Amino acid sequence: MANNTNNIKGGSGFDSLMIILYLILIVFGWLNIFAAEYDASTGKSMLDFSLVSTRQLLFIGTALIIILVIYTIDYSVFDTYSFLFYVGALFFLLLVLIFGKEIKGNRSWLAIGSFTLQPSEFAKFATGLALAKFLTISGNINKKRAFISDTAFGVPVFLFELLNPVLRSTLIIIGIPAVLILLQGDAGSAMVFSVFILVLYREGVLPAWVLTSLFVVISLFVLSLFIPADKILPYLIIPLLSVVLLILLLNPKKSYQSVLFTLIVATTLVIYIISAKYIFDNVLKKHQRERIMVLIDNDIDPAGQDIRYNLKHSKIAIGSGGFFGKGFMQGTQTKLKYVPEQSTDFIFCTVGEEYGWFGSFLLIGIYLLLLNRLLFLAERQKDKFARIYGYSVASILFFHFMINLSMTIGLFPVVGIPLPFLSYGGSSLWAFTILLFIFLKLDAHREQQMVRK
Repeated sequence: MANNTNNIKGGSGFDSLMIILYLILIVFGWLNIFAAEYDASTGKSMLDFSLVSTRQLLFIGTALIIILVIYTIDYSVFDTYSFLFYVGALFFLLLVLIFGKEIKGNRSWLAIGSFTLQPSEFAKFATGLALAKFLTISGNINKKRAFISDTAFGVPVFLFELLNPVLRSTLIIIGIPAVLILLQGDAGSAMVFSVFILVLYREGVLPAWVLTSLFVVISLFVLSLFIPADKILPYLIIPLLSVVLLILLLNPKKSYQSVLFTLIVATTLVIYIISAKYIFDNVLKKHQRERIMVLIDNDIDPAGQDIRYNLKHSKIAIGSGGFFGKGFMQGTQTKLKYVPEQSTDFIFCTVGEEYGWFGSFLLIGIYLLLLNRLLFLAERQKDKFARIYGYSVASILFFHFMINLSMTIGLFPVVGIPLPFLSYGGSSLWAFTILLFIFLKLDAHREQQMVRK
């Protein structure tokens, strides 16, 4: 009886620092939403539900109820029914494809009367739970990879890592919701699922060479955008032949093996870059290509498009704040609606304009403190499931934080990535709240968990 009571009361309790950071972010987020929107001259009440700031208050109140529900239920529910959460998330993603409502070009919403819900936001924590459960029951990853050795050609057999059933299964778990979300037209939300590779790396499922290869692949894709299509081959063949010649001179004993491997890699890279160039020019939608190109070529100014305009005024708003900012509700760029999506994707512009460099620095510091605390809590878990889920939470929040800030200052293409706990939206706030507090619930019961390494 005592054990059941302890389960309901939350074990040792939620981490107090995380609670404080969470409350600071949601309150500060609401203040920025209110400052960007409210205009006393309209005669509207501060509690008028036609205002997004008022609706955000309702979302915050509901989020606090969600926290209470998570606090009171048994912590083992999230482990036991993790795959059920995942299947449920996939079901709602499929419903969106059939019955979804299109908003701003994305068919990502389920409409219930005047209320809309975005299932892709909830799929993130569900995938984190499923991934943690699968990796927990899959056993010792390192033993499954013990067969790896060298090939007859002296080429490392790390290529056969992709045949590892554990890695293959985890990629399927991550890939299914990402593909369903991509089919909805929401490339930004689909990109978030790529961050689970950090979790796989931490757990030893994904070797370091894969992360290095991904970096090379992304770098080559960006490089292909700078090289004219008719000059890709000469620009690449000469450097690659030089590498082959260098290998011959420096390693004559195994030259034939090294040269063969180098030629295979070189040919693969050439084919990839040509393919990447083709995909960019013929597969990506026009607005997606333009969002990327405006970051690379400052002379590009798409006629009739808001892409350059959005980025320009985002930078103006952040830069105009100076060191200490213009003050609460004094931001002209945001107040006069120059900044696009100023309550959602571009909420950081309000922070930069009204609180300046100092306020932006403090906000970034709060996020970094939250992420660092999450990593600390994840590492102290006795149970593998809780640890893996904790790293999933940290990775998702880090990705949103990094991409959102990068796109507002012109370091990343503009995509629909909200800033956690600050951006307006019920779906995103509730999903981030569930994501975080499930882990805090697991952490509160870490002494009661069965140890699974």
